[in-house]
Amino acid sequence: MEPARVSLRERKKQLTYQAISDAAIAMFLERGFGKVSVAEVAAAADISKPTLFRYFPAKEDLALHRFAAHEDEAARVVGGRGPDVSPLDALRGHFLAGLDRRDPVTGLCDTPRVLAFHRLLYGTPSLVARLYAYQGRSEAALARALGGGVTARLAAGQVIAVLRVLAEENWRRIDAGESADGAYAGAVQAAEEAFVQLRRGLEPEGRG
Repeated sequence: MEPARVSLRERKKQLTYQAISDAAIAMFLERGFGKVSVAEVAAAADISKPTLFRYFPAKEDLALHRFAAHEDEAARVVGGRGPDVSPLDALRGHFLAGLDRRDPVTGLCDTPRVLAFHRLLYGTPSLVARLYAYQGRSEAALARALGGGVTARLAAGQVIAVLRVLAEENWRRIDAGESADGAYAGAVQAAEEAFVQLRRGLEPEGRG
């Protein structure tokens, strides 16, 4: 099947989202999240405040726009896997591939601009709290991809939590001064161990 075509209107909307978010992030990185007002962002993007809020319901969303594209990523990976590939194997392979290409979402990226953005993110409590809301939607999307129901929700919650912890741990190592290349082997090992734990469950086999 051919991929669905994106309408001109939708492309313009996406470009507007990106332009507003880019302007906001540049200002946040320069002056700090708390020292930039929504009105200033709107002025920089040459739009009104009401228009800005139609695109971004909260100030935090201006900084986290790039995460919106990843909300259903785990669900898409599961939905697009091969017939002989388990959901967990598909997610594991996807995360390892992300580490290999130093995807910022994995936390294993030392590009200066990405490093500055992560410092802004993890150093701003309101952004961290808003990020958890994004991850909650990721969890819900993954649960649907896994079939729905309590069992799927429990599995999705564990998977999304593991991906979050792995990314945060990678970021902490980078922030402490390690290079992405230097931290790569440890990040892969941690990911492999995490997926083994997901596969086996929290209790070792044989325990009552």
